[in-house]
Amino acid sequence: MNPQQIIDAEKKYLVQTYARPPFVITRGEGVHVYDADGKKYLDMAAGIAVNALGYNDPELTKAIQNAATGLLHTSNLFYTESQVKLAQALVEKSFADKVFFGNTGTEVIEGAMKFARKYHVERGDMQRKNFVAFRGSFHGRTMGALAATDSEKYQGPFRPLMPGVSFANFNDLDSVRAAVNAETAAVIIEPVQGEGGVYPASDEFLRSLRYLCDERGALLIFDEIQCGVGRTGKLWGYEWPGVKPDMMTVAKPLAGGLPIGALLVTDAVASSLHVGEHGTTFGGGPMITSVALSVFNRVSNPNFLAHVNETGQYLMERLSEINSPHIKQVRGRGLMIGVELDIEAAKIRAAGYAHGLLLIQAREKVVRFVPPLILQKTHVDELVEKFGKILTEVG
Repeated sequence: MNPQQIIDAEKKYLVQTYARPPFVITRGEGVHVYDADGKKYLDMAAGIAVNALGYNDPELTKAIQNAATGLLHTSNLFYTESQVKLAQALVEKSFADKVFFGNTGTEVIEGAMKFARKYHVERGDMQRKNFVAFRGSFHGRTMGALAATDSEKYQGPFRPLMPGVSFANFNDLDSVRAAVNAETAAVIIEPVQGEGGVYPASDEFLRSLRYLCDERGALLIFDEIQCGVGRTGKLWGYEWPGVKPDMMTVAKPLAGGLPIGALLVTDAVASSLHVGEHGTTFGGGPMITSVALSVFNRVSNPNFLAHVNETGQYLMERLSEINSPHIKQVRGRGLMIGVELDIEAAKIRAAGYAHGLLLIQAREKVVRFVPPLILQKTHVDELVEKFGKILTEVG
């Protein structure tokens, strides 16, 4: 099929829930992808913060090939070595004592909500069914995760959603104090909001949030689906404030582009769940966990994280140097940076294609930069030069 035939067939055969640009990506190399006509694009989206090691990485390719020659699927009715090894690696390099594997970020968010309610049921506190989330949050599109996602656009057509979710103001402790009560099972927060506009929670706020949850008997859930696994320059976002949650959701980059989700929990939470009370057919399958272990071992290497931190600081500095009246603020951590504009980010994203850039946005007026974690300073220079030209043209 030629590119136009693919585009026409997509419109005929796929549910139209995505707005795609008018070209077909056929391959990638490093931090670049190529379309069917051979045009090269610097990828500052990484499959929405997923492709941590970029494209056509030799070690990742070898890990996939090795995994494909072994077990593909057994279900969770049986033991498999790679699942146990990945869980061990996640536990040994985090706050957690136990892991539950799923397939996606939104799936493990749903799991976290179930685990939170069951934790309190086990302790005889039957009234703790509710959750506190935050303005600007995004936790997924299934009915529980969507209920904790602060977006009328996403929520509106699908009500009634799961009841019992209220919203506090991000980085506003007084707002959280007013929301958390004797019926609160858990508070759920992204240490760095992604879809909501790339807003980092302050270290002080997260520390105070931990204290408040302990004081009032609520669990604390960190959603690190986007900001975890090296994205901020540390392995986990919670390491910046030195705050440990009771549960943490992980997904996007964990298997380098293959689907996986993981729910990391303390023993106190894990002990509340018993055989048959939660499950998944595909989650934690032997092939995916084998690949994920290879990816995780690389990303968690201190030298790799130091590179992410250094390159992220350079990206922040270079973006802040752009002399454009349309830039209102540059914010973020590591290689998760948002540039807030006074013009529509969708126009910048669309203009980027002509300049060989893949860009994504966060809400209406924020361009979000979440490139592969192997990005180099020369790529940052290329980006900044092109991004500056685009702002001038569109503005």
